[in-house]
Amino acid sequence: MTAGYDPTGNPARPGPTPPVPVQPQAPAYPQQVYPQQVSAPATPWSAPPFAPQYPPAPALPQSPPVPPQLPPVPARRRPRLVLAVLVVVLFLVAAGEGYQLVRLGDRLDAASRTAADDRVAAGKSADDMDRRIKALESRVAGSLDSTAVANAVLPSVFRVDAGQFTGTAFAVGKAPAGGGTDLITNYHVIESIYEKGTKDAALERDSQRFPVKITQVDQKDDLALLHSTESFHRLVSASAQVQPGAPIVVVGAPLGLAQTVTTGVVSAVRNDFPGEGGKTFIQFDAPINPGNSGGPVVNAQQQVVGIASAKANNAEGIGLAIPIALACQAFSIC
Repeated sequence: MTAGYDPTGNPARPGPTPPVPVQPQAPAYPQQVYPQQVSAPATPWSAPPFAPQYPPAPALPQSPPVPPQLPPVPARRRPRLVLAVLVVVLFLVAAGEGYQLVRLGDRLDAASRTAADDRVAAGKSADDMDRRIKALESRVAGSLDSTAVANAVLPSVFRVDAGQFTGTAFAVGKAPAGGGTDLITNYHVIESIYEKGTKDAALERDSQRFPVKITQVDQKDDLALLHSTESFHRLVSASAQVQPGAPIVVVGAPLGLAQTVTTGVVSAVRNDFPGEGGKTFIQFDAPINPGNSGGPVVNAQQQVVGIASAKANNAEGIGLAIPIALACQAFSIC
């Protein structure tokens, strides 16, 4: 069909104009205004007035400046750098070790001083202990354990057979260089055979007999030294002079009765005994008789203090002993 004609071919009359559909418009949005933003002039192809306006994209931050690169260390300088580092490390290690050694030396010095102080204190304690022991011994001097003393002394004491005379001898002092045992007795016990030129005698105990030789004599102090090839238990000599009142034990063979024990106290230490010319004697009250001569007089500590040698005639309880120190000096055996 051609526009402007009806179906009969006649020109078409204009009819009522059909209504044009109205397009709904989008609501107008308020235009956003940004500071320092200039709107571009409208153009035929610009966005419809209701198109929203967006702010420009923010500028991207600039990259931080790249630090300047250090020039590479030449290869020939690296060994020197490593060597320098090693030297520094070794120096630090040596310094640390030196410090530790100094600290150790200080500690050792402190320990040495402490040990020295401890030794001094220990020495003082030992001295105090010795003084207390001596004080205790002096206080219990009257409580003599005669049984213990006798048991300790008897194995060292013998009856002496010297021909027509008998007496007592006891082993004492240090061991002789050639072996055997030295024994002490009175000179008057072996006097009769010694003056005849005989130096042989015998010891008896518990049905046993041991030959001995007379090796030295001291006629002035009434002492004689015997020697046996046997090894006997030796007594210890006291280092200090016995004091009056000290308890004593006397062991001997009175009237030939071997291993006889008597007890008493020291009555006095004197050098004015009549007829003895100023000699020093220990006076004691323990009973003795002929045959006790040469026997040991022993204190509570089982030490020999004297050699029984005589008794007063027509009296009781007055015995005399030669101090053991005199025999030690005469024969050099203690």
